[in-house]
Amino acid sequence: MEKSWKDAIKKVLAESATPLHYTEIAEQILSRGYFTTDGATPATTVNSRLATSIKYEGDKSPFVRVGAGLFALKNVVDALPAEPEINATLSESIIHSFGMYWQRDLVVWRNDPKLFGKQQAASREVDFNKQKGIYVLYDHHTVVYVGRSVDRPLGKRLYEHTVDRLGSRWNRFSWFGLLDVAEDGSLREMVLNISTANLIATLEALLIEALEPPQNRKRGDDFSGMEYIQAIDPELKEREIQNTLRSIERKLRGGA
Repeated sequence: MEKSWKDAIKKVLAESATPLHYTEIAEQILSRGYFTTDGATPATTVNSRLATSIKYEGDKSPFVRVGAGLFALKNVVDALPAEPEINATLSESIIHSFGMYWQRDLVVWRNDPKLFGKQQAASREVDFNKQKGIYVLYDHHTVVYVGRSVDRPLGKRLYEHTVDRLGSRWNRFSWFGLLDVAEDGSLREMVLNISTANLIATLEALLIEALEPPQNRKRGDDFSGMEYIQAIDPELKEREIQNTLRSIERKLRGGA
């Protein structure tokens, strides 16, 4: 096991024949056991370490940025100029985290539900119940409703749509959050510092991501938020275990 995030990043990049996105670097670090963490934001941490090294170590940094979110070791890149450094705090971003096409049936719906997501399969789960921002409801991949969560957080707004007129009309949802995720998995407010040009680019990218219009040939390239994959509610896992045990018990009784 490596001694630091930086050492682990160097090891992953040294083993790759091509530049890697920072999310892929984080995933390989964790899956290969090069570094362990109980933090909820490993990909964000890797991005921050890379950006900090390039910005503050200058020519002494072993890393070079070769594209949007793509990094390589400087000694294996043939004189490719580094692009402007990534802002590790994403201060020019409105959307800090998002989830795409999460399944309704993986959530236990109540007035204060748990909306669990992960940056990576091996990272700590984050509860996005209190997230604020925009959400989209789908019937499979057809958009049926677009809403916002401001005064009432995301979890409560989604729960309301399980019992209102939309209750039977959606089975998936996407969300785009204004609150950032701290290393310990808590959600935090961020001071917005964004230009008009970046605001427009972010809104365009959000619409492309959420609606997937057929004439847009690429994803929203200016969408710099961190995507979280959905994690099943532990209560559902416990219910499944209990149902399995009851089924086994019934079979044993029937065979007695």
